[in-house]
Amino acid sequence: MTARKALNSAASVATSTAMNRPPRISFVSLGCPKALVDSERIVTRLRAEGYELARDHAEADLAIVNTCGFLDSAQAESLAAIASALAENGKVIVTGCMGAEPEKITAVHPNVLAVSGPQQYESVLAAVHRAVPPQHDPYVDLIPPQGIKLTPRHYAYLKISEGCNNRCTFCIIPKLRGDLLSRPAADVLREAERLVAAGVKELIVISQDTSAYGVDLKYAGSAWKGGEVRAKFVDLARALGDFGVWVRLHYVYPYPHVDDVIGLMAEGKILPYLDVPFQHASAAVLKRMRRPAAQEETLARIKTWREACPDLTIRSTFIVGFPGETEEDFALLLDWLDAAELDRVGCFRYEPVDGAAANQLAAPVPEPVKEERRHRLMQRQQQISQQRLKRKIGSRERVIIDEVGGAPGSFTAKGRSRGDAPQIDGSVFIGSRRPLRIGEIATVKIERAGTYDLHGMAVGY
Repeated sequence: MTARKALNSAASVATSTAMNRPPRISFVSLGCPKALVDSERIVTRLRAEGYELARDHAEADLAIVNTCGFLDSAQAESLAAIASALAENGKVIVTGCMGAEPEKITAVHPNVLAVSGPQQYESVLAAVHRAVPPQHDPYVDLIPPQGIKLTPRHYAYLKISEGCNNRCTFCIIPKLRGDLLSRPAADVLREAERLVAAGVKELIVISQDTSAYGVDLKYAGSAWKGGEVRAKFVDLARALGDFGVWVRLHYVYPYPHVDDVIGLMAEGKILPYLDVPFQHASAAVLKRMRRPAAQEETLARIKTWREACPDLTIRSTFIVGFPGETEEDFALLLDWLDAAELDRVGCFRYEPVDGAAANQLAAPVPEPVKEERRHRLMQRQQQISQQRLKRKIGSRERVIIDEVGGAPGSFTAKGRSRGDAPQIDGSVFIGSRRPLRIGEIATVKIERAGTYDLHGMAVGY
């Protein structure tokens, strides 16, 4: 620590003491829900040690930025967030995926106090202690049993593993976060139990490869409620379903054993929802991506899933403009989308990530071509999504309430059906005879469908 930084730190602590208040930390969390869970763990530890959270950098004694480093555009956003924190506060600690390559940060922002990689919670806490020491020893009663959450009270992300064993050529996540490291099933279930006790109505299961859960543990069992639960995808899903709340599965690769989970969805044990990152449909592109290439088998599997669970919602993401992608490859993808009839789709233009093997595999696709293909794919998918939503008109859907408004006689609310994940899918706009509460699950009769959203009237509370 330089003399200037030491003086800044000492002045900050003196100011906090003079004002007779605990030190305050401002926090910025960028990137995916997995990074958000990392942020929640850091914030929980800080609150346990008596630190307060500040809404603005200027009001804080120290700022923390949890970065994303997956794409060049995400790295640019992270660097901009660090610059903003430095300008508003001056004392900044950086962590997260971009922190796995600290030279990229310090080359632009040499004055940051410390840089650490993803999941390095102890390094972040140590850096905070050096810059702004806590006023007293930790007291567990300063935090709720479920920890500090950065999501609304009625839903929470539940991370079941870190890292990934796949080596997709466009992805550097294994480099940033390491190989698959699964949590014992009992640890996951204890966290879920605390969340549900705190009022969470929807558990969103996340990891880098959710259906690979437990492979590294050889599916070892752990003690739970007088019995044992194996660290296996279907066993964990079944146990989570026992809590009686919505359980939503994200980042599920289409391995054959996913079929077993569809039965739980058909039983109503967990939500009939799968987020499956298919990425493309052309065998040639998938081979260069190092992704499963048997898309004909995938279409057959989707058909089987829907036969077993007719209410199933499938969302996915695709990359267009991957190096070497031809117009024929792209046409195959559009045809596959027509056949698959996915409910929700996101589309991204390929970005050459520094260190990704894909950059050297084939000739790059021109940027205007990438954008034109993205536009065409989303136009095609809009038609598919709208047709699938129209089938819901006249049906009664269970909807979890995210926002409320209106006045007596014209109460309104905004929520999500079982087929809508927060932040990425559509919404259900609701009229109601009585005020609805955030986190409540209501029955809504669907009266109208748009491209992405549904509209209806609450008929059950």
